[in-house]
Amino acid sequence: MARNDLIIAINQVCAERGLDPQTVLEAIEQALVSAYRKRFGGGQNVFAKIDPKTGAIKVFAELEVVERVRDPKTQIDLARARRYKPDVQLGDKIVIEATPKDFGRIAAQTAKQVMMQRIREAERAHTFEELKKLEGEVVLGTIQRIDRKLNNQVVVNLGRGEGILPRSEQIPRERYRQNDKMYFYVKDVVDSQRGPYAILSRTDPRFVRRLLEREVPEIRTGAVEIKSIAREPGARSKVAVAAIQPNVDPVGSCVGVRGTRIQAVVNALGGEKIDVVEWSKDPYKFIANALSPAKVIDVVLFEDEDERRALVIVPDDQLSLAIGKEGQNARLAAKLTGWKVDIRGEKEAEAEGLTPEERQRLRLQYAQQQADIMARAQALLRERAREKARKTKEPAASAEPASSRETEADKGEEGADKGEAEEEYMDVDYLDQLAMKQLLEGDQED
Repeated sequence: MARNDLIIAINQVCAERGLDPQTVLEAIEQALVSAYRKRFGGGQNVFAKIDPKTGAIKVFAELEVVERVRDPKTQIDLARARRYKPDVQLGDKIVIEATPKDFGRIAAQTAKQVMMQRIREAERAHTFEELKKLEGEVVLGTIQRIDRKLNNQVVVNLGRGEGILPRSEQIPRERYRQNDKMYFYVKDVVDSQRGPYAILSRTDPRFVRRLLEREVPEIRTGAVEIKSIAREPGARSKVAVAAIQPNVDPVGSCVGVRGTRIQAVVNALGGEKIDVVEWSKDPYKFIANALSPAKVIDVVLFEDEDERRALVIVPDDQLSLAIGKEGQNARLAAKLTGWKVDIRGEKEAEAEGLTPEERQRLRLQYAQQQADIMARAQALLRERAREKARKTKEPAASAEPASSRETEADKGEEGADKGEAEEEYMDVDYLDQLAMKQLLEGDQED
């Protein structure tokens, strides 16, 4: 191979495989050093250089200048050294060219083997980096084959690398055919002995989130936020969205004109139905929205240390719709809201004594319970603030000289003023009901 042909071959390999030419040159230089040491011996300080323009290959050795040479692989006498560098002295290091005249076929073969190994390593690292960039994103892949021996896992060509769709991440009853194109969610990237590959999923709830972000500009810009997602892959998903900016319809933004946006997501999921509902801070309203498309008459909330339960009253003709096929609508609503949902028809509720008056009484009872929780949380916060103030005040008081300490009366007045200031500060409503409740429960556990 001519020297110029070497550079042409390197550039061609780099262009075909997306590699850095400098990385390949460095790999060849290391291969040449290995070939040189294997064939001709040499010390540790041997290195090779390739001219990136002409392809000229030269081997250099760093030798120590001595008066008497004991090891010609690492040493050089003073007289010979001064032929290369006239001002060199004993004990100096000098670099000379050590390219053998017969540095040919054997060196080239060894260099080729090591070069190909380095190229494979560089290509493997490049593939891993490219796949890592896709982690947590939605990609379009082509199904290459279905591996029957490995529990029907699907091998997918992602263009930048290969992906594996395990059986556990496949949508139930979904068919995968060779050369079909599908969207996948990149769940993880693994660097195994056989090379890097991506672990794909079509069942992850984040798959729905990413598809909505791709189709709905308002979500990408932050005007609309996805609050929660409940999904039964292949059957139905529920998505709760909220408007962050005023005058924005969160549900309408996701559905699009004539349903074009949501239909694109449904198609990507293989026909899975999607209900988009409006999120609300008010649990009564949020639970009612989550049971869409069923209409809700009333919601009664119960809460204790073990669970949060919502009793939902619906018209009798809407009962089956609210529950859904095999309880699907109720299950998804429970996952979406975080409340255990118990659905009753209007007549059934009244037969159990849940008249409108009784439901109103239960709502007032729940509201009083929440008010008590908030009051206890505020009292706890005030006590913590006072305790923190006492702890920070005691070291400062002990550091003062006795002559400068205040009288007990002054301290009492200051403590009273401090308590009033803390109480005034704690009256600021900077924690919502949920945060206060969580704080109180955490304190009780401690």
